[in-house]
Amino acid sequence: MTPDITPITMPKFGLAMTEGKIAGWLVEPGTQVTTGEELVDIETSKITNTFESPVAGLLRRHVAANGEMLPVGALIGIVADAAVSDADIDAFVTRFQADFAAASDAPEGAEAADEPVMMQVGDYSLRVHDRGVGDGTPLVLIHGFGGDLKNWMLNHATLAHGRRVIAFDLPGHGGSSKDVGPGTLAFFADVTAQLLAHLDLARVHVMGHSLGGGIALTLARTQPARVASLTLIAPAGLGPQINMDFINGFIEADRVRGVQDVLKYLVHDKSLIGRRMADDVLRYKRLDGAEAALRKVAQACFPDGKQGDDLRPVLAEADMPVTLIWGQADEILPVAQAEGLPGTVTRHILPAIGHMPQLESAPAVNEVVEAFIRHEVATA
Repeated sequence: MTPDITPITMPKFGLAMTEGKIAGWLVEPGTQVTTGEELVDIETSKITNTFESPVAGLLRRHVAANGEMLPVGALIGIVADAAVSDADIDAFVTRFQADFAAASDAPEGAEAADEPVMMQVGDYSLRVHDRGVGDGTPLVLIHGFGGDLKNWMLNHATLAHGRRVIAFDLPGHGGSSKDVGPGTLAFFADVTAQLLAHLDLARVHVMGHSLGGGIALTLARTQPARVASLTLIAPAGLGPQINMDFINGFIEADRVRGVQDVLKYLVHDKSLIGRRMADDVLRYKRLDGAEAALRKVAQACFPDGKQGDDLRPVLAEADMPVTLIWGQADEILPVAQAEGLPGTVTRHILPAIGHMPQLESAPAVNEVVEAFIRHEVATA
């Protein structure tokens, strides 16, 4: 069995942060920490923030010393059970550091090669970004309404250690073709299954956000043998309520300021929504067929201003492990929809986080997903 070791990595405070300095550890090794407990002060070029522990457990080691400057994603500490030996921790640290250094020291031109590619999958042209290598069961990322594979930009590379991680643009979104068929969750789940077959992936972990969470649940219902586990981030399908001011506003907005105002629904920290993000959305929306595709999806998935699919029965019947991540301050899908789920579903409710935890609280989300997948591999 793989030792239960959780890496603590340099967090990303804001989309522009690339590195941080360990201004001061607040907890000594040997201390039992709780999720959300203040762990370490991180100094950036703009501000000093306190990083809260993304997990509960025994802090076994400071890997980064006070005053050390490290890039986002670098290993700074280790949480592990007392039964885990120092030798196992040493081996884990060595392996993590080697993988991280290999990714950071890629030869010139490697970054350009690590780009999304277009694939013809059945009747659809899909933009696909396939990263990582290894023997681990691959992970597939499914974005939400109006999004694209860049919604995973703070998660994709971090999670691609020892496994392939595949993100793609759904039909009607990003760089993929704009035909969305009937625009239903079942349609998108079928296209996802076609992509898995095209990539010769018999079984995968699936992580879906918002509409993508509903697609992931639908895939688990229609093709359960393909789904090794489900990670659901503020998923659609667990209640009727949805903020149609966001949905309609996203479709209708045609100016930078209007798009920015709509995008602010997505996050608790409104300062994260800048002009560049709004420009990217406008650029996508102005593609031929994009707005019509969004309208069809909205009509199919949110008839009469409510969610049309009830996917709670999928969770009740699911054979695969499921973990749920939701921002307490979600303004699109209310966090109350995370209540009343089967006891087999592990819930992570993140305080002061909005509808996109994978962007607004990327380190915490990455820690949860890595630990979840590692546990399922170890206990399989």
